[in-house]
Amino acid sequence: MSQSSVPFLPFVRPEIDEETIQGVADVLRSGWITTGPQNQQFEAELSAFCGGRPVRTFNSGTATLEIGLRIAGVGPGDEVITTPASWVATSNVIIETGATPVFVDIDPRTRNIDLDLLEKAITPRTKAVIPVYLAGMPVDMDRLYEIARAHRLRVIEDAAQAFGSTWHGKRIGAIGDIVSFSFHANKNFTSIEGGALVLNNEDEALLAQKYRLQGITRTGFDGMDCDVLGGKYNLTDVAARVGLGQMKHLERFLAQRKALAQAYFAGLEGGAAVRLGIGLPVADFENSNWHMFQITLPLDKLSLDRAGFMAQLKERGIGSGVHYPAIHLFTLYRARGFREGMFPHAERFGATTVTLPLFTLMNEDDVARVCRAVDEICEQYGK
Repeated sequence: MSQSSVPFLPFVRPEIDEETIQGVADVLRSGWITTGPQNQQFEAELSAFCGGRPVRTFNSGTATLEIGLRIAGVGPGDEVITTPASWVATSNVIIETGATPVFVDIDPRTRNIDLDLLEKAITPRTKAVIPVYLAGMPVDMDRLYEIARAHRLRVIEDAAQAFGSTWHGKRIGAIGDIVSFSFHANKNFTSIEGGALVLNNEDEALLAQKYRLQGITRTGFDGMDCDVLGGKYNLTDVAARVGLGQMKHLERFLAQRKALAQAYFAGLEGGAAVRLGIGLPVADFENSNWHMFQITLPLDKLSLDRAGFMAQLKERGIGSGVHYPAIHLFTLYRARGFREGMFPHAERFGATTVTLPLFTLMNEDDVARVCRAVDEICEQYGK
């Protein structure tokens, strides 16, 4: 078969079954398409998944992070510690609250926030920390919460990529402080756009509801009040119906992603890419949900740059992504005084990482095809 006749393999493609598609059509025909009964059921199922904790849905994982910070009382004058190795939303929401983002570098092995450096970055102004579970890999949650308790910090877990991940057998979301999930189309579990916030009690859940819809509280047929400054962050019933359809397949999704990740390790082991020095993620098959499979390129040993490597993958009919450039090197953050060299591990990771395809509509033959392509490129362009 010629290379041009091989179907293009994107780096992600959501799996939506026919029952869910029909369910969305039913919602559209019902006349109740914004937040309503489907959303209530979705929240109930998410709550059950998270051990019975209160859960409120939102229209994005960015909104859930921002509202999580507001519920934690973060505002002007406060500092919030996070990692520069994330999607920029993680730190943008800190600025949105009027607080100051404080970055600390990553552990180069796990690619998550270095908890030793986190503790050293705490000041009297530190109010909260946002750990990011990159590619679905949690940080050491025992250590994280030990630090948080010692310094009386709130934790808003950026678990956008970690729905279905665990920590020593306990689901992310069933433990911890405030937990933020994303259900964007590129996540393991999607509602097209959307997210959910896992909270500690009903008072926090009520406050989340107010922030979600203009700060409004309704009573009876005609009672209405507004006592906090809220926004417009509610999830539609159309999106909630997609999420409900995904819940039925979650365990299979997780098992398939784990199998595909294992196939990547097996397919790359001993090949040209590994011999050249390509970096692989930590092979954690206990805790990670395998949201992404990210390699790092030994650019000093290649005669092409990262864009060239990705272009070579595309020529072979394979998509890829970059997750993520170091946040502090964006113009918005340079204007706040951040510079190259401040967080070398995050900078190195951000400059060399490539995300390979990983989604449930793939099979192990697809993985083998990607591994062959990576090896071929390394053989052809290795110095």
